[in-house]
Amino acid sequence: MSDAATDKKGRRRTFLIFSQVYPPDPASVGQHMHDVAKAMVQRGWRVRVIAANRGYDDASIKYKNFEVMDGVEVRRVPFSSFGKKSLVLRAVAMGVFMCFCLYAGLITSRLACILTSTSPPMCAFAAGVCHTLRRVPIKYWVMDLNPDQMIELGKMKADSFAAKMLNALQRFVLKRSDHVVALDRFMVERLNRKFDASDKLTIMPPWPHDEKVEVVEHGDNWFRDKHGMNGHFVFMYSGNHGYSTPVTTVLEAALQMQGKEDADKLFMFIGGGVGKKEVNDTIEKHEPNNIRSLPYQPFKDLKFSLSAADVHIVTVGPDVVGVVHPCKIYGAMAVARPILLVAPDPCHASDIVRDQQAGWHIPHGDPEGAVRVLREIAATPPEELAAMGRRGKAFLENEMSKDTLCGRFCDIMEQNIGSPN
Repeated sequence: MSDAATDKKGRRRTFLIFSQVYPPDPASVGQHMHDVAKAMVQRGWRVRVIAANRGYDDASIKYKNFEVMDGVEVRRVPFSSFGKKSLVLRAVAMGVFMCFCLYAGLITSRLACILTSTSPPMCAFAAGVCHTLRRVPIKYWVMDLNPDQMIELGKMKADSFAAKMLNALQRFVLKRSDHVVALDRFMVERLNRKFDASDKLTIMPPWPHDEKVEVVEHGDNWFRDKHGMNGHFVFMYSGNHGYSTPVTTVLEAALQMQGKEDADKLFMFIGGGVGKKEVNDTIEKHEPNNIRSLPYQPFKDLKFSLSAADVHIVTVGPDVVGVVHPCKIYGAMAVARPILLVAPDPCHASDIVRDQQAGWHIPHGDPEGAVRVLREIAATPPEELAAMGRRGKAFLENEMSKDTLCGRFCDIMEQNIGSPN
């Protein structure tokens, strides 16, 4: 047990987490937050989480208002998620959620620390106010950058009031944070342009959920049999389909690959998000014989769905390097599959693919070139594909294991925590 986890009377001190998404919601932000929360409980802390009681992607899904998960007290609040269909409703939900977070931060007894992230950005403001009023330290986990993402995707003007407000909010939180964790060097460069936090900043990529994801050979994988993948070379995109992870180039290439020459090739798009509409519209309009769409799969089945691929497709939008982090690459490496990266160069994912010799890298906007590479990949000897997958998995196990990274993260959480409030 950590010495800082109890006060002088032996009462457990509270570690408070603000996260709009939280398990069983499948969004990766929530999964990582729970890893930290669970680990902090094991270190002796009382951990409370404030989260939304509706699904992040699908607001029709309702979760329990209160439950204890692995010793973590999870309080889910209403009117904090209306799905992703409307930017206005998303903004309203963020505002409501911020108010709940602020209330929790002000009334929680023996509050030792607040962990907040950029998802959603408004809850970090609540943490900043709590710091100002209660002098409680803030740990700020930067998982993406806004308004940068909205600006780069053309959803917001850089000189708009909303953009200026969000940038001011981020500077407000960066200035007041005890420690900042960013996911890669490109993200740090963007952050430091807003506020130089280099004296209290750590670069740490998000860990893969390697205890849930393991290699399942094709012959032992019911998922391939269930979804008619046997006999096909499967290119898979799995996870959130977002504006910042476009799959247009791959879809256009797939449409050009419906002849006899490519009859053994299959493109699987698994997951959800605003970008999934492009996949489903393509299927409805063209009725291709080589493109299939599935929703998010249960977390317990993740090792089967990811292992069903022969090659994983990972995309990074042309203008979002350092704005979002390409987490999908870790799932591919966890199941020892090569990677087809569609992204600008350099970026965090291209560094990995190149340095580990773990796959191929192509640009956006060249479907004809993509067709050539896709055929090259499918013609690659199985032993070469397996070697690429092994190199990626070895890198993951040696440099990015969950135990190592989550342990380092929790060490940061416990730094500079003073007397209880």
